[in-house]
Amino acid sequence: MPIPLVNSIASWFLKKRFHQIELFLKYPNEVQQELLLNLLQFAKDTQMGKTYDFASIKDYKTFAERIPIRNYEGIEDDIERARRGEHNLFWPSPIKWFAKSSGTTRSKSKFVPVSQESLEHCHYAASKDLLCMYLNNNENSQLFTGKSLRLGGSKELYKENGTVFGDLSAILIDNMPFWAELSSTPSNKVSLMSNWEHKMQAIVNETIKENVTSLAGVPSWMLVLLNNVLETTKQISLQDVWPNLEVYFHGGVSFVPYVDQYKKILPKSNFKYYEIYNASEGFFAIQDRNNSSELLLMLDYGIFYEFIPMDVYATPQEKAIPLNEVVLNQNYAVIITTNAGLWRYKIGDTVRFTSLNPYRIKISGRTKHHINVFGEELIIENAETALKQACKQTNSEIVDFTAAPIFMKEKEKGAHEWLIEFKTPPEDLGYFNELFDNALKALNSDYEAKRQNNITLNKPKITIARPQLFHNWLKTNNKLGGQHKIPRLSNTRNYLNELLKLNK
Repeated sequence: MPIPLVNSIASWFLKKRFHQIELFLKYPNEVQQELLLNLLQFAKDTQMGKTYDFASIKDYKTFAERIPIRNYEGIEDDIERARRGEHNLFWPSPIKWFAKSSGTTRSKSKFVPVSQESLEHCHYAASKDLLCMYLNNNENSQLFTGKSLRLGGSKELYKENGTVFGDLSAILIDNMPFWAELSSTPSNKVSLMSNWEHKMQAIVNETIKENVTSLAGVPSWMLVLLNNVLETTKQISLQDVWPNLEVYFHGGVSFVPYVDQYKKILPKSNFKYYEIYNASEGFFAIQDRNNSSELLLMLDYGIFYEFIPMDVYATPQEKAIPLNEVVLNQNYAVIITTNAGLWRYKIGDTVRFTSLNPYRIKISGRTKHHINVFGEELIIENAETALKQACKQTNSEIVDFTAAPIFMKEKEKGAHEWLIEFKTPPEDLGYFNELFDNALKALNSDYEAKRQNNITLNKPKITIARPQLFHNWLKTNNKLGGQHKIPRLSNTRNYLNELLKLNK
């Protein structure tokens, strides 16, 4: 198909969709309330709908009073029944697919329901919107002259009792229309290979022959792939391999620790980075402006949002609030009700709002992945920003890291121990540590108070990880692949002690 025609078709879809986006930008709370009532009406005859009498719920207040907030353990029994082929438990249309989600925990895997509605009106709709927003902001884009290099954690799908489970990316690839594969690389056959290390080289071999115009995937794993591309082609810059490469769509983990490494291998000044916020449970937010670090919360994908302020999370005072009650710059746990039958579900992520008109957010971390042993409330966002600052001032680069507390012992004060794998280590680790510690103090007043005169916390302890340590740890635990993540912060030393043993 000629490029001008492709651009014309894209432009038509763009204008049509932007009218709908303008609706939720102008009337965000009304769109959310109507969406909630539609979800309740659609599911009123399910087992859950009858248990909580969805048919009689006419407003948010009744919904919040009647239906409990739950984590995965609270819905696991119903999920297992649905996986065995039972229908109409929590969603009226049959649930055929379940996204196996490992996250950062080493506990039993989660199986997140993926309905036909969530596939079409959430995941695929978001992919189109992402392109719409990018093209709207970059009228001279040549995106459709080439292919998108997508990197998922796609292992094969497994069938059981008439239902199918696997990585979300495998489910999306298995159900995508034929034209989507024509515009993507690598082929579905390579994307769905199960051996990650063999797959990596197969992707390199297949994609270096293509005209790649965009990249899509998790920053940590994409960086591994791109460095392999450079090694194979003996090039320094990716633009020498793919001259028409113009944008990287990224999500899954924070981009902050990796941005400088990407800019080294993608030196073109007008290269674009676009962030997305998606998970097995749904697609939530999209960067809607060039050169922005904020994400627009998408309010019409069949997901109703609630938020729990983190200062009352997991306390007797815990209470969720709807979108119209959030305030700027407060840390919130995200609660979702979705068109795949998740009702008031804790997804485990935290966000803060940077704008209320429209509703824009930044992802600040995970509800379980922070360090608060000494009242320091250290979140991932603090850690990544401080590490980036220390790296910039010492010309060093980080591959991966994790941290855990050093617990108080007799008269010895506590501290945080950081295990860091450097690509380029600092010349003076002590100076790096001092810069890092000072950056954390500047970013987090609770941390600063505990570090004041070493009142509770001693300065951080940094241990340098040997090359490939985190990769080997993931391999040992059968977690190699695009959707697996290193646990960054923990209130226990379980992960850290395992890694330190491997580091000897």
